[in-house]
Amino acid sequence: MAQAIKKQALGRGLSALLKDPENDIKSVSDKNADKVVGNIVELEIDAIEINPFQPRSNFNEESLLELSTSIKELGVIQPITVRKTDFNKYQLISGERRLRASKLAGLNVVPAYIRIANDNESLTMALVENIQRHDLDPIEIALSYQRLIDEIQLTQEQMSERVGKKRSTIANYLRLLKLDPIIQTGIRDGFISMGHGRAIINIENQDVQTSIYQKIVSQNLSVRETETLVKNYQDSLKPKSESKVKKTNFVIPVEANKVITDYFGAKVEVKVAANGKGKISIPFHSEEDFNRIIKLIKG
Repeated sequence: MAQAIKKQALGRGLSALLKDPENDIKSVSDKNADKVVGNIVELEIDAIEINPFQPRSNFNEESLLELSTSIKELGVIQPITVRKTDFNKYQLISGERRLRASKLAGLNVVPAYIRIANDNESLTMALVENIQRHDLDPIEIALSYQRLIDEIQLTQEQMSERVGKKRSTIANYLRLLKLDPIIQTGIRDGFISMGHGRAIINIENQDVQTSIYQKIVSQNLSVRETETLVKNYQDSLKPKSESKVKKTNFVIPVEANKVITDYFGAKVEVKVAANGKGKISIPFHSEEDFNRIIKLIKG
């Protein structure tokens, strides 16, 4: 408890330091910057603006109320992270859920880590930290990855190193953004899982995607059942000529082949295909031989 009180006092002291115009810290080279960077500082909530780069946009109200109740009883256990933008002005990098819950709890100040960084660094820190959280939905994670590609120009390989995820995992999240917006909303709202989405994405036609999505929700289909549904649809698109032909066990008896050969007086060739169809080839060596065979056929 004594250590907690000491940290609180330190936070308040640093807060007062940051409010002193003569000690306005703008970079790591400024006087007293070493006292702020890496330490927890108590900041007024009104001095903090929401980060425009914040990838999270969907907050569960019930979950926020639960966190607000916890904060009233125990305080903010995990400080938020902010970027200093001006004198006594800060921009949120990460911890929007904690900040919202603190406001609901009626707090005027909140513990924070202060970072001095440019916009790109701020965006990278916000996205990477949020990706690593467990309470983000798959679409939010996918959007965060996409923003790292679009705005920071990170490759999937570089993202893999930054967030500690396999490149294939990142690719699977990004593919979800190709789904129809209705389905993306369904994933965000928890109507279907990421596994369902990964199965549906194998269909390019978005109208068909939506139709399958509606079946999943109405019939409460599992991921495996969805995969089967998708496979059946894809199989229905294949040309009928690709369907397997039933094989036959029909084999020409040796005796029958001998009877035909003896009758025509020539080495007759008999072939049978896999579907049971076949042909008989009767060779001849001259016009006279041909006419002989014709007479045999006419009887």
